[in-house]
Amino acid sequence: MNTQTNTALVIRSSLAIALAVAIWAPTNARSAEPAKSKMKMDGKMMMGAQTMTETDMIQRCQAMKAQKDKMAADLKSQDAELTAQVAKMNKATETKKLDMMANVVSQMVEQRIAMDARKTKMEEEMMQHMMQHMQMGKESMAQCPMMKDMDDKSANAPTKHHAEEK
Repeated sequence: MNTQTNTALVIRSSLAIALAVAIWAPTNARSAEPAKSKMKMDGKMMMGAQTMTETDMIQRCQAMKAQKDKMAADLKSQDAELTAQVAKMNKATETKKLDMMANVVSQMVEQRIAMDARKTKMEEEMMQHMMQHMQMGKESMAQCPMMKDMDDKSANAPTKHHAEEK
């Protein structure tokens, strides 16, 4: 539950930052014409020398969602492994307990550093991804599986009022 709340907070914060960057970016302060020229009438967006279709964008959305799901599964797996090691450590004799504790702490630190780097990289990719959706229009963002997933989670999340009743 707490992980879902933190993930939703990170995603929403990333979207807010993306929106702020889009609004305050110096390139957007110029005329609106260059931004409109990126979008063609047939649902394609020009990105440098490359044209991105809606199908390409949906595939990128699905890949981003798969990457996010894999990261969540990896985190869950790491937690299960650490839980098993802590259980072994707690049952160990006093002489072995200290060595096992040092191993658990070392592994936790390594995992934390690696996961933080992975999350940072993914947040940057998500920001770019959302910027692409913003360039393609509101309909594009509404079709993104990442946004649908976020909407589903926020719709199912208990409100403060409901939490107080329980």
